[in-house]
Amino acid sequence: MTKVASLFLAGMAFLVTHSLAVGPTAAFKNDVLTQHNNARAMYGAEPLTWSDALYPATLRWANSCRFRHSQSDGQYGENLYAGGGPSVTFAQGMNAWMGESSRYNYANPVFSGATGRFTQVVWKSTTQVACAMADCRAGTIFNMASKYTVCRYSPPGNYQGGFNDNVGRRV
Repeated sequence: MTKVASLFLAGMAFLVTHSLAVGPTAAFKNDVLTQHNNARAMYGAEPLTWSDALYPATLRWANSCRFRHSQSDGQYGENLYAGGGPSVTFAQGMNAWMGESSRYNYANPVFSGATGRFTQVVWKSTTQVACAMADCRAGTIFNMASKYTVCRYSPPGNYQGGFNDNVGRRV
């Protein structure tokens, strides 16, 4: 193989393994929006739209395989979900977040770590979302390989004094 051909192949391999993603598939965006908007409709919240602006950093955070919240500095809300094994789906994360609804205390509408993912999903003044899923190797989140879901929301929810107006009751 010539040196030029070898350099070309090495460059192509680098691009394939290190290039920035051009974006999520239309099917993934549709799935994210459908699941969020179906859940939001049950609590009287308007539909979300996809945020291309939030997506690149959301994907980078998911690919970091660090199961902790990023430093949003109030720029966005963030939900995290991780599941072990190769068959983890986005729906499993949404089901876990929405499962918190039974613990939300409408008589004391404040932030709770037990319900914060639910309240962010249904937060009425939030208008946009971007989500990403990453494959994480064993030992990063769990002892086994896992899938890590990160969703970011704009404007963010879960702020003090906003729960009465932004977390509706199930209709």
